[in-house]
Amino acid sequence: MMRSLYSGVSGLKNHQVRMDVIGHNVANVNTHGYKSERVNFMDMISQELTGASEPKENIGGINPMQVGLGSMISSIDKIMTQGSLQTTGKNTDVAISGEGFFVIRDGDKQYYTRAGFFNIDKDGNYVHPGTGLHVQGWNARMDENENAYVNTSASIEDIKIPLYSKKPAKATQEVVFQSNLNQAVDIVPADATEEQINQFISGPPDQRRGHATTINVYDPEGNKRELRLEMWKTDENRWTGRVNLDGATNVSVNVVGPAGQDTAVPGNNNFELGFSSDGRLMNVSDGVDSLNDGKLEIQVSFRIPGNPETQTFTMNMGEAGEVKGVTQYASDFTTKAVEQDGYPMGYLEAFSIDNAGTITGTYSNGVKEPLAKIALATFTNPAGLDKAGETKFAYSMNSGEANIGEAGLAGKGKINAGLLEMSNVDLADQFTDMIVTQRGFQANSRTITTTDQMIQEVLGLKR
Repeated sequence: MMRSLYSGVSGLKNHQVRMDVIGHNVANVNTHGYKSERVNFMDMISQELTGASEPKENIGGINPMQVGLGSMISSIDKIMTQGSLQTTGKNTDVAISGEGFFVIRDGDKQYYTRAGFFNIDKDGNYVHPGTGLHVQGWNARMDENENAYVNTSASIEDIKIPLYSKKPAKATQEVVFQSNLNQAVDIVPADATEEQINQFISGPPDQRRGHATTINVYDPEGNKRELRLEMWKTDENRWTGRVNLDGATNVSVNVVGPAGQDTAVPGNNNFELGFSSDGRLMNVSDGVDSLNDGKLEIQVSFRIPGNPETQTFTMNMGEAGEVKGVTQYASDFTTKAVEQDGYPMGYLEAFSIDNAGTITGTYSNGVKEPLAKIALATFTNPAGLDKAGETKFAYSMNSGEANIGEAGLAGKGKINAGLLEMSNVDLADQFTDMIVTQRGFQANSRTITTTDQMIQEVLGLKR
């Protein structure tokens, strides 16, 4: 009878633990990124009264007789299923759809979480606001051309988003031209005066034999200067161009030949474009050197008042033999500068986060560039992680090492900005488990009281 008494006690203890877990789940029904748990039972060791015997020639086999000694907890499992995503509209909030954890760090200690209600502190650190732990990823670096890039092969680090920081001005390095010069216009005579050339370029449409286009470029101080490019037809399949830059002096052009020839003519701001009979740009020339292969570029050099150094940028006219860039067809003039890479000084005013976790900054000067990238970690056995409180998980001996990388790669989920992952606790399941647990607890208490009554009967035999 004592066996049944202790079996009932083990059942009470185990169902009490199960109720503790259910209560913890219900308490965290609205905790972002929380993963529910469940308790699994197994029977305790059984006492063997008689062993089994094998069949004999004249008698069958006999099974063993055993009396169980109660139950015990087999495991408390973490249910790592996806929680539903809730829209918040806050651009620093992020949620993972799929596998993976955000990586947060406290000094040398590394933790993992699914709760992405992050914020920015006064120093521009991207942090977990409940704990102040730094969110991990990769910050952008600058290459030799001052272009921002993110190296995800490097070690992870604290993410910084320096709102309202300055972006220095960048001098224009390249201007890209595209579209068409009208092949059907008449040739400008070689002895045309400057006034006549200007008339051919900007006169009435029916008299035009040339075309002009402008674009704003920037010097190293961030000053905006108008670049004006004028082109007129000087022969069949040949055009002359002229470069002017507002407020600059000593404007000249230079074509570096394929073998590295570089015979610049100071003060010469004219160049020539040569086309094939089917309208494709074939070569560019500055009157001394010419280029007829690959990217056809014209280097423009100039000086600005107060700066003794000569500044340069290139005009990209297209690829030799290709139809992208400048062409010559019997269609209206549409040639224009479509792109330049300079800008004035600006301030970081806003940022956004895409599905790959890239944080892109938007500056007041219109520049958009990557600031950082959020890292995600996956585990072979995520249910084996230790719960460290505050929605944090920590590495354990059975979780496997953290595999840290970019979102969307190698089984890692996608990142959704402006959303948070809700708890995956299902209240219907929890309340049902609560009823079952209560009944199990009551049944085990009846085992104890009934055993007690039986012991009382045995004690009463003495009377």
